[in-house]
Amino acid sequence: MTKKKVAFICVHNACRSQIAEALGKYYAADVFDSYSAGSQKQDHINPDAVRIMKKLYGIDMEKNQYSKLINEIPSPDLAISMGCGVHCPYIGRAFDDDWGLEDPTGKPDEAFIHVIKQIEKNILALKEKLANE
Repeated sequence: MTKKKVAFICVHNACRSQIAEALGKYYAADVFDSYSAGSQKQDHINPDAVRIMKKLYGIDMEKNQYSKLINEIPSPDLAISMGCGVHCPYIGRAFDDDWGLEDPTGKPDEAFIHVIKQIEKNILALKEKLANE
């Protein structure tokens, strides 16, 4: 079985999509390859997301991840929007799913943890689905 390439997409590729890439690699690397990208680059990954992911999972997103544009990742088998509503970037095809996640940027840690746990749940469900295809 060839592993599918899953791309997690949001506008800035600095928070939710980066968390999804990290948790995809953490939980599902045996089932699918995880990538994240956006239509705009940021200088750095959201520092609150980096700090909380280190605290919750021991994952250092800054070690192996950086902000990327959509054309800088392999063409995905599945493209998942993080929840950018009407402002979702055009990626040359339709999205396979929209996780509808609220951007926690600028909010308290509890908002980040809530979004991170939603992403974790979605990653585990996606892993289960793809493993059974």
